[in-house]
Amino acid sequence: MNEFEVLVYEAKISEHPNADRIELCNIGDYQSIVQKGTIKDGDPVAYIPEASIVPDDLLEELNLTGKLTGKAKNRVKAIKLRGVLSQGLIYPMPGKNIGDDVMEELGIIKYEPPIPTKLSGRTLGAMYGKTLSYPIHNIKKFPGELQDGEIVTITEKLHGTWCCCGYYNDDPEETPIVTSKGLSGRGIVLDPEDPDNVYSQTWKKIQPTIDAIRDKINDSVVTVGTPFYVLGEIYGRGIQDLQYNTMQHDFRVFDIYVGQPGKGKYLELSEVTYLLDLVYPALNYVPILYHGPYSKDILMEYTDGRSTLGGNMREGVVVKPSPERLNSTFGRAIFKSISEAYLLRKGGSEFN
Repeated sequence: MNEFEVLVYEAKISEHPNADRIELCNIGDYQSIVQKGTIKDGDPVAYIPEASIVPDDLLEELNLTGKLTGKAKNRVKAIKLRGVLSQGLIYPMPGKNIGDDVMEELGIIKYEPPIPTKLSGRTLGAMYGKTLSYPIHNIKKFPGELQDGEIVTITEKLHGTWCCCGYYNDDPEETPIVTSKGLSGRGIVLDPEDPDNVYSQTWKKIQPTIDAIRDKINDSVVTVGTPFYVLGEIYGRGIQDLQYNTMQHDFRVFDIYVGQPGKGKYLELSEVTYLLDLVYPALNYVPILYHGPYSKDILMEYTDGRSTLGGNMREGVVVKPSPERLNSTFGRAIFKSISEAYLLRKGGSEFN
């Protein structure tokens, strides 16, 4: 299942609490404001998510020409209207089946911001089968997936750039895997000797710890397979618009994967923290906000607020069940919940 898609859903209409001429169309736990009477309960509709670039003809049909965000005023972003958050656009799709993918038909593309030089760099080309894909779904899209009372871990979602470092095998001459989220999903790795990008700079700082973790894994701390990858967030000054009062960039671990990509497993939180406690120099885990029985109210409580690292708002949280589990439709059960303040902020950056 793709992280970005435009699918047909069954509309669920509810009243806007503070307006008479508009109402809410609910898609999962997303809600989008529509003109009253234009959509009926049960109608098939396309949900056009945030970060969509909408073609001019569709903007004109929706009476939204010049009203969206971005230089061309054609990019979908969350807004607040009459005190209610609205995410995404709704477009009627009569005759379509629920679940149809209409992204190409409607001419929707995903907005991809230009990547600054410091977040790009020399690549070593494709290493298919040696890198990880890392989809993480918005919990609003799957509101019933986590059950009340299920044990979950909620961690702070840091606003930085995703980084994966590790090794595919034990050969001392093996080129280490250093990559970003966008590149990793395409099977591409960065040159770890490139001094001009933050991924390689981070690799140089954490390589001794990565090597120490590999030694512990090879000593049968865990026994799943030889390849292993440490995944984390590079954050701080100069990375994104939320900078956490840091004078330089830093790195926090949020996952360790052991085994061949697609055939191994992500370690449980207890295994990750155990490994990190064993090695020196230390790597820090992302801030753990909560571990216990799940409820939507608890998730919302931790989604909003200030960052535990200081300096700015919280982007949101990541929530996953403990122990880990898979879903037959979308794979690993790991979700994000994004704060309203973050969604509505001005001049934000969204680099992968």
